Amino acid sequence: MRIVVTGLIATYPVGGVAWDYVQYVHGLAALGHDVTYLEDTGQWVYSPTSQTFTDDCAANVAHLSTVLRHRDGAYRFAFRDPAGALHGMEEDELRRRCRDAELFLNVSGACWLRDEYRGRGVAAYVDTDPCYSQAKLAAADAGTADEHVQYSAAMIRRHDVFFSFAESIGRPECTIPQAGLAWHPTRHPIVLADWPVTPPPARGVYTTVMSWKIDVTPPIVGGRIYGGKDVEFAKIRDLPGRTPAALEIAMAGAAPIAALRAGGWRVVDARDVSATPEAYQRYLAAARGELSVAKEAYVATRSGWFSTRSASYLASGRPVIVQDTGQSAHYPIGDAILVFTNGDEAAAALADVERDYPRRCAAAREIAATAFDAGTILRRLFADAGL
Repeated sequence: MRIVVTGLIATYPVGGVAWDYVQYVHGLAALGHDVTYLEDTGQWVYSPTSQTFTDDCAANVAHLSTVLRHRDGAYRFAFRDPAGALHGMEEDELRRRCRDAELFLNVSGACWLRDEYRGRGVAAYVDTDPCYSQAKLAAADAGTADEHVQYSAAMIRRHDVFFSFAESIGRPECTIPQAGLAWHPTRHPIVLADWPVTPPPARGVYTTVMSWKIDVTPPIVGGRIYGGKDVEFAKIRDLPGRTPAALEIAMAGAAPIAALRAGGWRVVDARDVSATPEAYQRYLAAARGELSVAKEAYVATRSGWFSTRSASYLASGRPVIVQDTGQSAHYPIGDAILVFTNGDEAAAALADVERDYPRRCAAAREIAATAFDAGTILRRLFADAGL
């Protein structure tokens, strides 16, 4: 099958983001499909060096080209810069590839769905940031959306089939509105060959990589404003005083770093540990496990969301202790995935993992192989898309 898959690898040239999207490319190619990667957001790109957005895309295109080199060769890509110039392939070839594709897989809704990208195949929208997408749709339907949100909502509705990382969407416990669309649950695909398991450190640290607060308009559903990780972190802020385990955050964004360190948290710069996909992978592998909160928008809505990053820890053979989003309805909880709602439960989960740590590591890799296998996830996506 000919497939066009989209992402944000060049727009946000950091290691964790690269893994979020390149796993789709690798997974689709491993199934024998003809894959084209397309990135066209219409926006400026982020520069980690200057820590701001810019219209100079040279370094970002170079990063994209490097990421898409693989042990089996280089994947074909097209990147359209903010001025409209195309990098990676000629316009005619891109139009042909989009026209002939049986599937246009718009991951994160990252790509403008231009008329020339709409071919004869199925256009699939993959919502990786649940509640945010649906809040836009609900606001547009209610007539309360501004021009930007109206445009985004209309762009979402131009797709043929809809997927969401909110695996509980449509279930009674989940309060994310469906906005009149039939949402199919999906999750992050992992190509296990990309994630070798290394022995865990003898005296490691529980880590995570997080953005304190994302500078986007918070989702509003039913009159309630939902926040990000900064809101949920308050529930475990005093956790270092409740456990002998060492806890570290690789932090991005304007966070109260001095206060966190004073409270016993180790804080490092996320730019240092996620400069490249390889650096990000090494950071996860060097951890004893993950300890992480989720966005309030995922937790309070009982979305069933599971982090792409946590899936990568599992693939690295590391257990994860993560905030409860309702994921117990979809994942095996208790061995390598432990959930908490408050600091006491997080401390108890850390102690539980330490009591039988080697078994937890083995279970982590097993769960990655069964719950996040790229082939299984992508084949189900094809079936739900009618392909």
